[in-house]
Amino acid sequence: MTNSFTARDGARLAYADEGEGLPLLCLPGLTRTMADFDYLRPHLPPCRLIRMDYRGRGASEWTGAASYTVPQEGQDALALLDHLGVGRAAILGTSRGGLIGMLLAAVAKDRMIGLCLNDIGPEIHRPGLTRIFDYVGRNPAAKTHQALADAMPRNMPGFANVPPDRWLAEARLHYTATETGLKITYDPALRDAFLAAFEGPPADLWPLYDACAGLPLALIRGANSDLLTEETAAEMRRRRPDLIFAEVPDRAHIPFLDEGESLAAIHAFLKACT
Repeated sequence: MTNSFTARDGARLAYADEGEGLPLLCLPGLTRTMADFDYLRPHLPPCRLIRMDYRGRGASEWTGAASYTVPQEGQDALALLDHLGVGRAAILGTSRGGLIGMLLAAVAKDRMIGLCLNDIGPEIHRPGLTRIFDYVGRNPAAKTHQALADAMPRNMPGFANVPPDRWLAEARLHYTATETGLKITYDPALRDAFLAAFEGPPADLWPLYDACAGLPLALIRGANSDLLTEETAAEMRRRRPDLIFAEVPDRAHIPFLDEGESLAAIHAFLKACT
């Protein structure tokens, strides 16, 4: 069941809160919604699963390109925990969500129990960014969910052995069917915010990763990822020898999180957080 709360600037943001036990805050990818974790949800051990739609995405209010930033989304995540009366939570961050998680480790570590990163790290490989530049903020050419699902195996290099029903589920989760074709489930102005964030030289995010010291930490990498390189993952492991690590074959950016390798890492991470 989706609920909503009011952020500090008055924006209405959507969230879901279910179950009991260890609070697990799941933060989705750049253009995604809380549905990013639908595949994972049935496989989780008992816990308090908290998910949210960032501002401008899903059922949350559109607040304009200037507000679609990692720092703002981090503030919103903390505001949600405050709203729910949750002092500390484990965080599972997919792509953009992992960047938010690393930022929170640097500025609000006392609110975190641990951090699990899904195919993201302190260095973002440029080819992966270029691919995102190509589609963010734009409606797909396909006019139906089935047509999009049929095209996904060609348009998603690095993925293999994905059954057709999973591609159809992906199309339905992340695009809305209308009389004129499929529409994105977020504010198109997110494109402007994303492009602005990557103007100029890349920021050094390693201090954010290093700020996770002392927290249980896990990393899931798609073996064919064009966003998180093998070299970056290796350096992350070197800096944190205790890093829980899984590489998922036949997956690029991003693993679905219900693969055996993903689940083993997530379960080990949650155990480390208890």
